[in-house]
Amino acid sequence: MATRTELTDAKRVVVKVGSSSLTTRDGGIDIQRINNLVQAVADRRNSGTQIVLVSSGAIAAGLAPLGLSSRPADVATQQAAASVGQSLLVSQYAQAFSKFNITVGQVLLTAQDVLRRANYRNAQRGLNRLLDLGILPIVNENDTVATDEIRFGDNDRLAALVAQVVQADALVLLSDVPGLFDGPPEKVGSKLISRVDDFAELSKVEIGGTGSAGVGLGGMTTKVEAARIATSAGIPTIVTSAELAHSVLAGEEVGTLFTPAVSRIPTRLLWLSYATTSQGSLVIDDGAVSAVVEKRLSLLPAGIVSVTGMFAAGDPVDVTDGRGTVLARGIVSFDSDELPGMIGKRTADLLQEFGTGYDREVIHRDDMVVL
Repeated sequence: MATRTELTDAKRVVVKVGSSSLTTRDGGIDIQRINNLVQAVADRRNSGTQIVLVSSGAIAAGLAPLGLSSRPADVATQQAAASVGQSLLVSQYAQAFSKFNITVGQVLLTAQDVLRRANYRNAQRGLNRLLDLGILPIVNENDTVATDEIRFGDNDRLAALVAQVVQADALVLLSDVPGLFDGPPEKVGSKLISRVDDFAELSKVEIGGTGSAGVGLGGMTTKVEAARIATSAGIPTIVTSAELAHSVLAGEEVGTLFTPAVSRIPTRLLWLSYATTSQGSLVIDDGAVSAVVEKRLSLLPAGIVSVTGMFAAGDPVDVTDGRGTVLARGIVSFDSDELPGMIGKRTADLLQEFGTGYDREVIHRDDMVVL
């Protein structure tokens, strides 16, 4: 079970900081806040730890230069703000880290860079090479070209996935609150939860939304979800405030520690669970539900009732029961236009009717994760 000592000894750490911890309320870059963060990261980095910094703030930093008083609602203006703000943000980071003889490298990612395995491997190779060269990667979503990510995403999930990509020893999520509380942090009587060993413990905890500055999308909800992703991969995670960055990176007892799962999800299944977007769904009958969920068997054509969506072989799809409950996600072996003619048929019959190659699983059990 993870302890703060293990985090202190971590050789590779991913640190994520949110928009509300980097910018002023009117959207400009808060130079002092960035300098304080850089000081904390540089101290840990120069003690021998490899650091990947996942930084939000591009859209927020672009608001003031564009004369905007708040985060725009339309995607096009968000993209414009990101384009202006990203260069300002990275320039400030580069200048601040240079004082500690640390060179930074900008890495812009979209969800597609971890959704598709080929892109995933490229991202992994690039980040690892930067670290090997002594560069401190600064990662952000590529908000200028992203669409769904801007509307729905936050860098918390990205940070958890990056931690898994680079096989980090720890993940630190910095926000504008000291950690996870058992109630609203501003409410009298709310107490800091110092440790979470089982996410079931949080079933009755009221978890908040956006950061206090109102310039980011993430709040404690996305941080808890990011912690769930990271700990599923065996990566201990700490959530605390940016003001306590130096303390947490020094191993002090601050924030909320999420301990890693006892049973780790294999990398491939973790990728399926958290880094893929379903391209369609397969509705299965009760017999197939039992086979897939209870017995962990492969999904065969005989158990499929209907197919929705358009997808190609190799795409991720959801597996649902007749009520629409998503039971599993897996990599499908056939195109969506092939499956309707295969529904309800035994593999032996498919071999006779369609020939070699059709007498196999629609989703192999090794390519499927039960949710």
